[in-house]
Amino acid sequence: MTDLKAIQPSELDQLPDRDPEETAEWRASLDAVAKAAGPHRAAYLMRRTLERAEGAGVALPQLLETDYINTIPTAAEPAVDGDEAMESRITAWNRWNAAAMVSRGSKYGVGGHIATFASAAWLYETGFNHFFRGKEGDGSGDQLYIQGHASPGIYARAFLDGRLTEAHLDNFRREAGGDGLPSYPHPRRLPWLWEFPTVSMGLGPISAIYQARFNRYLTSRGIKDLSNSHVWAFLGDGEMDEPESTTALTLASREGLDNLTFVINCNLQRLDGPVRANFKIVQELEAQFRGAGWNVIKSLWGTAWDELFQLDTTGALVRRLREVPDAQVQTYQTRDAAYIREDFFGKDPALAEMAKLLSDDKIVECFQLSRGGHEARKVYAAYRAALSHTGAPTVILAQTVKGHTLGDGFASKNANHQMKKLSADEFKAMRDRLELPIKDSDFIDGEVPYGHPGADSPEVRYLQERRAALGGPAPARRVHPVAPLPAPAEKAFTAFDKGSGSQNVATTMAFVRLVKDLVRDKETGKRWVPIVPDEARTFGMESLFPSLGIYSPKGQTYEPVDRDQLMYYKEAKNGQILNEGITEAGSMADFIAASTSYSTHGEPMIPFYIFYSMFGWQRTADQMWQLGDQLGRGFLVGATAGRTTLTGEGLQHADGHSPVIAATNPAALSYDPAFAYEIATIVKDGLRRMYGEAAPGEDQDVFYYLTVYNEPVRQPAKPSATGIDEGILKGLYRFNTAESAGLTPAANAARIQLLGSGTAIHWALKAQRLLAEEWGVAADVWSATSWTELRRDALDADAALLRGEERVPYVRQALQGAEGPVLAVSDYMRQVPDQIAQWVEQDYSSLGADGFGLSETREAARRHFGIDAESIVVAALAQLARRGEVQATAVKEAREKYGL
Repeated sequence: MTDLKAIQPSELDQLPDRDPEETAEWRASLDAVAKAAGPHRAAYLMRRTLERAEGAGVALPQLLETDYINTIPTAAEPAVDGDEAMESRITAWNRWNAAAMVSRGSKYGVGGHIATFASAAWLYETGFNHFFRGKEGDGSGDQLYIQGHASPGIYARAFLDGRLTEAHLDNFRREAGGDGLPSYPHPRRLPWLWEFPTVSMGLGPISAIYQARFNRYLTSRGIKDLSNSHVWAFLGDGEMDEPESTTALTLASREGLDNLTFVINCNLQRLDGPVRANFKIVQELEAQFRGAGWNVIKSLWGTAWDELFQLDTTGALVRRLREVPDAQVQTYQTRDAAYIREDFFGKDPALAEMAKLLSDDKIVECFQLSRGGHEARKVYAAYRAALSHTGAPTVILAQTVKGHTLGDGFASKNANHQMKKLSADEFKAMRDRLELPIKDSDFIDGEVPYGHPGADSPEVRYLQERRAALGGPAPARRVHPVAPLPAPAEKAFTAFDKGSGSQNVATTMAFVRLVKDLVRDKETGKRWVPIVPDEARTFGMESLFPSLGIYSPKGQTYEPVDRDQLMYYKEAKNGQILNEGITEAGSMADFIAASTSYSTHGEPMIPFYIFYSMFGWQRTADQMWQLGDQLGRGFLVGATAGRTTLTGEGLQHADGHSPVIAATNPAALSYDPAFAYEIATIVKDGLRRMYGEAAPGEDQDVFYYLTVYNEPVRQPAKPSATGIDEGILKGLYRFNTAESAGLTPAANAARIQLLGSGTAIHWALKAQRLLAEEWGVAADVWSATSWTELRRDALDADAALLRGEERVPYVRQALQGAEGPVLAVSDYMRQVPDQIAQWVEQDYSSLGADGFGLSETREAARRHFGIDAESIVVAALAQLARRGEVQATAVKEAREKYGL
């Protein structure tokens, strides 16, 4: 075996060398520099050479890390277009009121965060004063994803602007009284201010990426020109540990989303301590973003550092800054100049000599106060550079001090995220530090006062003038007055009213067929946004590829391998389908952006996201909560639903619990339709409610969750009885009786009511026949389209009773007079049908697929869980036997007969 250590590097080089002599000269030069001037000088020259090559367009891999210094030097910073002194006073007032709001609320024990905004104040204020476009100008303005823990600072600015009162601030985190402010950005709680819920950390970054992408989608499809809208996401360095924070970085660079800027507040602290105690989070993030193709701007050091860098003639300072871990930087924040001289400068002779030229005050200023994220000029320069960069998204890594200006008791302390208040003396010291005209006498009984320079003060006039020039207040959420979307042609919804005849059709395919008809509608067809995570063929959607096209900003630059087929893979710049690859999180972020377009852009879009039901709520339930919080509208479709319908896939694909999780989301209208005509009825009403004329009292800000199945069966015709549509939408209706099914039971036959949802109704129908033909029992079969909606209606009835109003739950009304006990069955755990048990007057029992799934045939899996037709028969007989309506021996006989 060849010893690899003995092989020369040139022997492993597979690239042809046209001039080996020149190559040898370059290598010799590098060796000579390293020997004469040291490896640091050699590394410096190599770095500058690579940067020169990159700037000249030479195709080389990018440097993943640069030195631990600012990307934009002071000399290259543009002049700030505004009154810097005025902006400093405005920021001081906002810092004060943000801290006062949280401190005053602490007496109620409601919590709050002070330190985050203190570190990030200039990151927001600079944007509000100069960059963030409002919604009252042309277009849609910018989209701002505010870091959740910084909300007190945003409220403080809205207070200064006159959009909030002292009463609002005093009710921070106390909403029940009516004038309260939600703890974090919650559009459902404060819909005129907040657009995007972000405090479930990690969801802000991925949502911002897909929002920027969806803006391009709307522009490319000719729905609305959003070329002037920019997406800003404000994030924490600790937040970037969440997998969702970085999962879509390459999408943003691959599609050239230069309409997107991440601003990461690198205060080096997370909730319990340093983000990277023994490492450097800024360098790690720089490498991660550069590697993903982003433009990276570092704003680390304030102007006070310029003198130090000028004195650094050997590069020793830059080297030392690269090697000091973040936790030690935090320590410098809390120690005196003598400690910093010894620990930082004393490690290198050249630095020790430099330190002799620096006063103690200078050292303290640099290491404890002067950060790039705390200087408006440096933030301004970074934002200008970000907006001027084209072809890729930008991330700004701004170094700050957590708790900046709050005093020594807060700055860089590990516990500052949990610290909720300052003492009166600490506030007075902060007042002096910020140079605010607040008197000691304003502190009544030791409580900190709010501060305001006056509605007609120069500060307020300046703030409002700046916002007016940028298009109005921000952040702000607007629901534009748009006409309801016209209802699609009735023909699409009645296509399955006669059933499928002899053809077997799965409800997944029925839904896809319905959508195919709806996207052809002349009025609303273009507003449908089909979203799929690389499973379109699984769900029978490939027929939509050539007709709608798959969205791609590059179009189709290749000849597809299936070009000769009718349903070939077609990508297009104006494509309508969003095929996201294997990312449920990305698909949900897409859905959220599309579902809120009615408010973000004044353009109602109709997204439907179809996915393996197991990988919806189980994997992305947090985003579905975000969807509800953001007031999104659309259709989520859990396909291949149920625990036993997906043959052979096993435990990880066998969904028996998604409706349970969906039931916890108040904004989700959850349906488990059994038949194609039920799907059509639900979708039709969903379009009316969310996009058309909602009925009085109906909440339009909901989304629909439908479970559909991959089990082909004959679809029956829609019953002609009155009230069928009402029953479908409310959750329950009688599909047939033993008599209408042609089973002719005896006059005195025992009777039972079988309730089934989704695919389970087919087992109930078979059980109905077996009960009649083999056991002389009459069974009526009911379709339970939504156990959850039945429960919610019943809960509303209970609440009405407490108010003294008489209301009977719909489920009780529907079953009123139905003879015999009730047996409910679904392809989910029993907890799903048991949602309605307490409101059913008849004897009630249920069957379900509790436990883990398994790889098996449908029939064997259903027998395993005891939910097949024969198991339903045995359970029905047992229920009747307990009531004395059939012989007890019948239960044993049935078990033996069916091999149970």
